[in-house]
Amino acid sequence: MKNNKKTLVAICFTMASFGTLHAQSGSLSYPKPRKSDISDNYFGTKVADPYRWMENDTTVEVNDWVKAENEVTQDYLAQIPYRKAIHDRLTDIWNYTRYSVPIHKGNHFFYSKNNGLQNQSVMYKQDKANGEGEVFFDPNKLSTDGTVSLGGTYFNKDGTKMGYTISRSGSDWEEIYVLDVNTGKRTSDSIRWAKFTDVAWQGDGFYYSRFDEPAKGSNGLVAENINQKIYFHKLGDPQSKDVLIYSDPSRPKVGVGASTTEDEQYLLIYATEGASSGNEIFYRKAADFKGAFTKLNKGFKDNVSVVDNLGDNLIVLTDKGAPKYKLVLVDLKHPEESRWQTIIPEKAEVLQGVSRAGGKFFAHYMKDASALIEQYSDAGKLEREVTLPGYGSVGGFDGKKDDKEIYYSYTSFTYPSTIFKYDIATGKSEIFRKPELKFNPDDYESKQVFFPSKDGTKIPMFIVYKKGIKLDGNNPTMLYAYGGFNISLFPDFSVSRMILLEKGGIYALAILRGGGEYGEEWHQAGMLEKKQNVFDDFLGAEQYLIDNKYTSSAKLAISGRSNGGLLIGACMTQRPDLCKVAFPGVGVLDMLRYHKFTIGYAWASEYGSSDHEDQFKYLYKYSPLHNLKEISYPATMVTTADHDDRVVPAHSFKFAATLQEKGKGSNPYLIRIDTKAGHGGGKPTAKQIDEWADIWSFMFYNMGVAY
Repeated sequence: MKNNKKTLVAICFTMASFGTLHAQSGSLSYPKPRKSDISDNYFGTKVADPYRWMENDTTVEVNDWVKAENEVTQDYLAQIPYRKAIHDRLTDIWNYTRYSVPIHKGNHFFYSKNNGLQNQSVMYKQDKANGEGEVFFDPNKLSTDGTVSLGGTYFNKDGTKMGYTISRSGSDWEEIYVLDVNTGKRTSDSIRWAKFTDVAWQGDGFYYSRFDEPAKGSNGLVAENINQKIYFHKLGDPQSKDVLIYSDPSRPKVGVGASTTEDEQYLLIYATEGASSGNEIFYRKAADFKGAFTKLNKGFKDNVSVVDNLGDNLIVLTDKGAPKYKLVLVDLKHPEESRWQTIIPEKAEVLQGVSRAGGKFFAHYMKDASALIEQYSDAGKLEREVTLPGYGSVGGFDGKKDDKEIYYSYTSFTYPSTIFKYDIATGKSEIFRKPELKFNPDDYESKQVFFPSKDGTKIPMFIVYKKGIKLDGNNPTMLYAYGGFNISLFPDFSVSRMILLEKGGIYALAILRGGGEYGEEWHQAGMLEKKQNVFDDFLGAEQYLIDNKYTSSAKLAISGRSNGGLLIGACMTQRPDLCKVAFPGVGVLDMLRYHKFTIGYAWASEYGSSDHEDQFKYLYKYSPLHNLKEISYPATMVTTADHDDRVVPAHSFKFAATLQEKGKGSNPYLIRIDTKAGHGGGKPTAKQIDEWADIWSFMFYNMGVAY
């Protein structure tokens, strides 16, 4: 290590509460954190939890450990001779202008633009879609380091007001403010302690979701979030005067959110008991503040969402009786399910969403993990399939009922996000804005393959590489996946991958069970007691890449974030021999206690809970933290952040400390703990570049790959 002697002295001073240091992984020396004798008895099984004190991440002891770990990690990364060159190259290629899809609100068009290296994209306003607009809202002015980010933006009916949320340091906690669209000035309205919320306008105010303010002395980034409520805020009033609209103390762990129809005629309340459960919808006339809510559907078995309304008819997207979804019309005078009228029936492809513009429906399907867009009439007649450049992902197709033209974005692995203008009458698309890059995407290609998982299920995978690459098993490769919560992964473009691809490396994206790519059956095949299917799918992807000479175990890195971090933790503990490098990012790594923090209880519908004996058994069997043994593991860099209140950093802290304690061999076992950052949302450009420079440097260095 560079300046090893000085580093050890510095760690000894900062780690006074941990006593001596111990050497692991060759020349690396890690902090030796205190071990307690805490244990739990799960249905007769005693499980030790010696690092539980790390769950209280605001203590001096934890902060000292974090500082010492970051010092070890940064000292290790500093010795990599090409780390700066990678950082410089990332900075160079990241520096290109990027746009969002224009949206039409009131008398204006709005879009976001990033000049290249701006920490946060800037929102622009203009009277026509063409040309350059004027700066409307610049989040970069909210902080000096870009760690205050703009979340959602919500325009009122006539487009004269915009509600917006901001997040600080990547936290899920949100603040709500309002801008006057004509003047661009912020009003006096200010809302705190909102989380997982929209801003649903009605007349001179809006509905929002919030939790109670954390008790004094409690850690608002760790404490459990329960009893979510919906309030109405009247413009100009202080938050203390906001009216409680909906609350259900009998179901403290049911999350609730508010929405209004475009004409603001109906108020809709969405309720869900878990991230993988269905939802209930309650509705009433929005103007009737004292009126009772009516349930559209009961229970949490099915997914139901309102796309729009036609007077007293709701247009609803649902998987009720249709695992791959359908679009139905619900007459609120006769809302019983037997009276629902099908507009767009279920088909072989998964209907992931429906947008509405110009009096048409735009159905967003997924076919083999790629976007398929179809245009339908109001009556549900298929008019055309929208021609796209290839397999990839799409956003947009939103607009007003009288719009003649709308906009959408298209991107794929080798196709940077490009904005298209779409003529609704003719179905013709033309490029509206195309980025100019400092490399040629045409030099690269991608393909889709299918391979059998352990039980024979065919699993799709995308593979991206430079044209003419030689498949000799010697290519540095990164395999990424997620596999959970009914979330679908699409082909997309990321400038960060170019560091790998332009050096002859390979990027692979595996589409695992547990996701939403093939509908609810695909999802359910990778949840609860079937979660091992997800890990088997990923291990099968690793083996496929090795067997088919794309790479070798000595040149393979595996990566995933959040639920994907769990995936990496499970696979590196089950088959440490298959890869050389592992990146468990912001992962759910303690499967016995995840449900005790912030919103973790909502994931029990996906994972199960250690509170139940049958579920404890399979959770304990694969929980990454509890399956670390005294053997050699891949070179590992765990990543987390100090303001992650989605998957609290204690998961990563305890996993890294145990890995450093038990891991044998010469591979490094590091943890990179970002500051003033959270689960990933709103991370400023500078921090993204720093993180990716460290990831590629760590990967190449441990594979013996020159840059």
